[in-house]
Amino acid sequence: MRSILFFDLPSVSKKDKKEYRDFIKLLKTLGFYSLQESVFCKMNIDKKAMDASLIKIKDKLPKDGSVMVLNVTEKQFSSMEIMLGETNTDVVTSNDRIIDL
Repeated sequence: MRSILFFDLPSVSKKDKKEYRDFIKLLKTLGFYSLQESVFCKMNIDKKAMDASLIKIKDKLPKDGSVMVLNVTEKQFSSMEIMLGETNTDVVTSNDRIIDL
């Protein structure tokens, strides 16, 4: 089971920017990783672990802005289609091991 967290926080004043940084730090501490700029994801063992993370997020929720969480199964998450603009040919797309001596 995965939790996908979407957020939109203000970043105008110094206080807003600090809350933004603290929120990102909290997400990373809880095991979330970034999918996009304001989209984070976490793999959960079960619903209990997922609920525990959500309680911690609710406790430290920034005063302004919005946060949404979508919980999906692994099958649903793996069916996500990833669409990219321009492809980069410098990226290694093979898992072959190469050893230069």
